[in-house]
Amino acid sequence: MGRPATKDEMVEAANMKFAQLWQVIDSMSEESLTAEFDFSNDSNKREAHWKRDKNLRDVLVHLYEWHQLLLNWIRSNLAGNRSNFLPEPYTWKTYGEMNNELWKKHQKTKLADAKTMFKASHRSVMELTERFSNQELFTKMYFDWTGSTTLGSYCVSSLSSHYDWAIKKLRAHAKKFS
Repeated sequence: MGRPATKDEMVEAANMKFAQLWQVIDSMSEESLTAEFDFSNDSNKREAHWKRDKNLRDVLVHLYEWHQLLLNWIRSNLAGNRSNFLPEPYTWKTYGEMNNELWKKHQKTKLADAKTMFKASHRSVMELTERFSNQELFTKMYFDWTGSTTLGSYCVSSLSSHYDWAIKKLRAHAKKFS
């Protein structure tokens, strides 16, 4: 399946990847669920996130926080309060620093809470995006606050694409225990 380009495709991909993510989590051994991530011996895993996220909780709260960015951005702009997707002072060049701050914010969050928060935020994003038409989601610059892209593109990035990222990370970690 390619990148979703319609509302139906977006909803289907988000729900499918969400379910797939939970299948991966549910299939992980107790040992892999509690072991710290270590990708230091894999030269193909050089991006910062491979070092940042140390466990399942870190992955889930990362997804949760990106849901919050999307929800807050959409709600703020719909209320007439113009805002950027990334909060000040972050930009698309410095969002890695923001991700590190989000990681620090949740170091005392319990795994059970991270699971609950993530499931609830997924539901919230799906409910909010349901109110938009296909045209509103996938027409470039339909909303002036989306810049040169579509609202749907932001949703896909925060939903199915991000879930796919998490699935790959969790599978790479769990593979060490099989």
